Amino acid sequence: MRKPTLPDQGTSSRFAGRTPSTLAPDSLALSLSLAARVIALVHTGQSLTQALTILGETAPAARAAAQDVAYGSLRWYGCGEFILRRLLARSLPHPQAQALLLGALYRLQTRPESGYMVVDQAVAAAGELAGGAFKGLVNGVLRNYLRQREALHAAMLAEDEAAQQHPGWWLARLRRSYPDHWQNIVTVGNSQPPMTLRVNRRRATLSDYSTRLQEAGLSARPLGGDALILDKPVPVDALPGFADGLVSIQDVGAQGAVQILEPLAGQRLLDACAAPGGKTGHLLEVADIDLLALDIDGSRTRLIEDNLRRLGLQATVQVADCRSTEQWWDGRFFDAILADVPCSASGVVRRHPDIKYLRRESDIRRFAHIQTEILDKLWPLLKPGGKLLYATCSVFPEENKAQIDAFLYRQPTAMRLAEKRLLPQEEHDGFFYALLRKAL
Repeated sequence: MRKPTLPDQGTSSRFAGRTPSTLAPDSLALSLSLAARVIALVHTGQSLTQALTILGETAPAARAAAQDVAYGSLRWYGCGEFILRRLLARSLPHPQAQALLLGALYRLQTRPESGYMVVDQAVAAAGELAGGAFKGLVNGVLRNYLRQREALHAAMLAEDEAAQQHPGWWLARLRRSYPDHWQNIVTVGNSQPPMTLRVNRRRATLSDYSTRLQEAGLSARPLGGDALILDKPVPVDALPGFADGLVSIQDVGAQGAVQILEPLAGQRLLDACAAPGGKTGHLLEVADIDLLALDIDGSRTRLIEDNLRRLGLQATVQVADCRSTEQWWDGRFFDAILADVPCSASGVVRRHPDIKYLRRESDIRRFAHIQTEILDKLWPLLKPGGKLLYATCSVFPEENKAQIDAFLYRQPTAMRLAEKRLLPQEEHDGFFYALLRKAL
């Protein structure tokens, strides 16, 4: 799949910061307009998470509707880009106009029964751009799509990247590594994720919190351990006791890290790449431990602190590159280390659909190099007999089993205790875990 056309940074920032002033607050036009601002920023290289912050103080309902369009458009980006290549002579010079078309095409694809209403609302949203200069073009492109829809979709199925909604290099790697499973990985990656909760066992039991959900009119079922999966995602504010730390949002696959590491009371632990703090909180919920949480990004360590404050838990949180041990390590060895290393995040693309189009194949080697450095730097900090859990949210073997095999070859004091590969499924994202023990 082609890399998104990168508009002029100044142009993108100027349009992204513009606030719609004439669109009805509950209209699809406003949702499309806001989503276009977000998508335009993603096209400049920003992550979707970063781009969504521009919604700021937008009313909750409008923000949720805009997020739905933005996420859906990026999940459907391969199809949308394919269609625009057929209907436009060239890319539009205005990044938000291009993004608006992607958002409108997504809505037309997923809700075909409301076709002309979507067109009318997209034209209204186009009126907010460049003095309305793109209204006619938006109207013409979308109506052409409605007329040619069947032919366009038939042609799209013949183009692998558009039909599978993943870049070609990504598909090639999946087919090579998982000849029997690649299609399911792709299908799950293009789907909407479930909303899975982790009950804070220090403040509630699974049974008690399930009752609270029922009283709030929400339905969920247990997935094992501390996990509950909601039948239908809801806004965070709708979760009873969330602000009071009774529950967190965390994929059940991510919750597996603590189950595998099995921290014990009194142990000294290192969470080496801790932000945003989901696994940090889980470690502290299950055992009374002395925990040091590191992250290289100061803004993200604040997320760890906020999360621990909400959960009523304490840890030492420090801004540091875990590889620069001379700058932060006090010389005391750790009983256990969680190395949830930077990776391609190829196992969580349904939650972060922008990753498929912002990531480059060369990034895999770059991440693998960082992972190697982290393993080599952290291993000497582990007590003899101590355990290190290596974790990624990647499905690419180069970041997973191959990385651990190479480390075991380099490090004679390391022994593999367990290894677990979770390929993306309906109920969980994709993860890899390898539990290592240091010789006595």
